[in-house]
Amino acid sequence: MTRTPLYGLLTAEAISLVGTRISMIALPWFVLTTTGSLTQTGLVAAVELAPLVLFKVLGGPFVDRLGARRIAVWCDAGSALTVAAIPTLHLAGRLDLPLLLVLVGLAGALRGPGDGAKSAMVPGVASVAAVPLERVTGLHGAIERTASMAGAALAGVLVGVLGAVGALFVDAASFAVCAAVVLATTGALRPTVDASAAAEGPSASGVSAYDPSSAGASSGRAATYVRQLREGWQFLRRDPVLVALSAMVATTNLLDIAWTSVLMPAWGQQSGSGAVGIGTLLAGMSAASVLSALLAARYAARLPRYRTYLVGFLVAGLPRFVVLALGAPLWVCLLVFAASGFASGFLNPILGAVVFERIPPHLTGRVSSLNSALCWSLMPLGGVLGGLLASGLGLEAALWVVGGAYLAASLSPLLFRSFRGFDTRPAPAVRPADAAPVGGAAPAAVG
Repeated sequence: MTRTPLYGLLTAEAISLVGTRISMIALPWFVLTTTGSLTQTGLVAAVELAPLVLFKVLGGPFVDRLGARRIAVWCDAGSALTVAAIPTLHLAGRLDLPLLLVLVGLAGALRGPGDGAKSAMVPGVASVAAVPLERVTGLHGAIERTASMAGAALAGVLVGVLGAVGALFVDAASFAVCAAVVLATTGALRPTVDASAAAEGPSASGVSAYDPSSAGASSGRAATYVRQLREGWQFLRRDPVLVALSAMVATTNLLDIAWTSVLMPAWGQQSGSGAVGIGTLLAGMSAASVLSALLAARYAARLPRYRTYLVGFLVAGLPRFVVLALGAPLWVCLLVFAASGFASGFLNPILGAVVFERIPPHLTGRVSSLNSALCWSLMPLGGVLGGLLASGLGLEAALWVVGGAYLAASLSPLLFRSFRGFDTRPAPAVRPADAAPVGGAAPAAVG
């Protein structure tokens, strides 16, 4: 048993998440200050998000075929070069909008499978460290929330001191460090190989089972890839628990984006609380979620998943919309937001454990990537939804509509029996880390 891969993966995720939060502030600010166009700023954001979701799906078979560790390192290294190219070309006077869109799209395309690969490593590091999945996903949730707060604060400082260009260089460096940490600390993980894929196509070592001189080699590999992608989709759609989970989280993510991107800024402006008020509420919510995520990492394995999940969403959802719609004082809103954040911290550990427990080891990359992409699939529409509701109905009515929709989504576990499968813990799958003592055959070196 060794916990080095666990600590390494969590460290890499912390660095990656801080870098992502820096990018979320620095990149739009860079576009806005260099072009002066809100339209182009929104276009750049859309061009980054769409490939991220698409390639998270398409990258799943490669994660299973080549190994999550290898894909994570390759994608983070590529992201470092891609993000660094943006400020470098700008300083050289050679960055125009079409080239910026290409680079941003490439960055999103690399981040999708890179994030999916790091997520697919969770069951392996939990097995090597001999700790429950809930503890690993709980620690990840705490790190995610802490890094989100720290990254946003750091981004503001970096943009203010170094400018958007300097902040983008720091973002690029974070990807490089993340790749180095994963490479240095996760060597004890052995790759899971899909036996059928190894017989029909490229193996985990990257060597093709087809004769390269054969005219049908390329078409055969393509057919194998399509078959693997289809296998992942077929497994996901036939598991009622994963289908129900994906649909519910996709809906709540849509509503959360409408809330964060439109309704909260509109509330800050109309209430007079401004950006300080918005920051205060979100900081309070995030701080409470960090605390609960740490508690979940310690105790979530003992909690009834279904009831905890149901109560968590009910508390985390509707109340924050209600206090804003009623025009409650800021201190009341802060208490409610803190309670919502505390409840939300228990959700991701449960979701992560349910997902990983239900997926066979050789399908982890494909199915977890598909599940994540489905959960993200409606997010690009969230800002549009919030804008249409706020402009058409007014802020108060929009808050009630979105809050009501959130309540309906939160109650869906009561209506669909699939969610009761949360409390069914399948027998632990034998993963590569269990198959041989730590220190056995390690993955091939990443080139």
